Amino acid sequence: MALQLRPAWLGRLAEARRGLGGRAAGERLARWVREVQGWLPAGLGPIARKEFMDLITSWRMGILAALLTVTGIASLYVTGMAIRSAAGVLEDEGYIFLKIFTASDGRLPPFTAFVGFLAPLLGLALGFDAISGEQNRRTLSRLLAQPIHRDAVLVGKFVAGVGAVGAMLLALGMAVGGLGLILIGVPPTGDELLRLLAFVLTTVLYVAFWLALAILLSVVFRHSATSALAGIGIWLFFAAFWDLLADLVVGTLIPDTGSLRHAQVRTWVGRLSPVTLYTEAVVTLLTPTVRVLGPILLEQAIGALKGTLPIGQSLLLITPHLIGLLAGTVVCFAASYVLFMRREIRA
Repeated sequence: MALQLRPAWLGRLAEARRGLGGRAAGERLARWVREVQGWLPAGLGPIARKEFMDLITSWRMGILAALLTVTGIASLYVTGMAIRSAAGVLEDEGYIFLKIFTASDGRLPPFTAFVGFLAPLLGLALGFDAISGEQNRRTLSRLLAQPIHRDAVLVGKFVAGVGAVGAMLLALGMAVGGLGLILIGVPPTGDELLRLLAFVLTTVLYVAFWLALAILLSVVFRHSATSALAGIGIWLFFAAFWDLLADLVVGTLIPDTGSLRHAQVRTWVGRLSPVTLYTEAVVTLLTPTVRVLGPILLEQAIGALKGTLPIGQSLLLITPHLIGLLAGTVVCFAASYVLFMRREIRA
């Protein structure tokens, strides 16, 4: 068979076309970047970078990260040793790697309980003095005297806070997962890795809600101590007293505690709390055997088939919870945005 040599001019033409195509793609990308930058408020990038570095290197971030790490590793070690001794029994159940995050031997709460308890404190600590602290230090007027938009200050602080929280939680999740792998010696499956990633993203959204609430309080109150106390009070109300109040209200409206109507209304009222939304979402993600949230009839329970849900179905099950957390975050941030844009700031 004779070799068919490609003419040199065809090669040069192909290279020219590739060069023109790459140059055109680069120009389109640059044009798109310029358009996106035109939509964003002026000065957002520098403020977000500066706030991100300040948060990452701050003492409050280091203390909260150390607290989460110590409590998480302690709980993980105790649970991991218990799972390691019973690995033969748990092997038939599957999802052994996820159990180090959700199981407990009774001495310490599971890792998810520590994260759910400390995550609101993380968001409140990063945002309680976002605006009031600038006012108390008399730096807000000097900051706004620069050629930046006023909304860039608020948006930059929120974006930096979410970025810092995401980086910390991702690093913590990788460290805890690595320690769990060493303890139990069972590698995670692909479905387990996706569930853990969804757990981290859900936690970031949960912290973002409390961060937006803290920023709102820092705009409403002029003193950082007042905004911090208000944020802690709201967190304690939802964490400790909301369930008691829900039981009291629903029990008064529907005295028959054994009826299906009472159980349904109690579930709906309980889900008005962000703590309940986050708890149910995490349980559904990290416990694949959870197939339904809320009360069900006995006939439905008898006819249901035992098994686990794939990650897609679990995400579909908690979609209303994620939408609720996102809606709360948007409402809090929008309220702080409107109040901050209308506030008169004097030197």
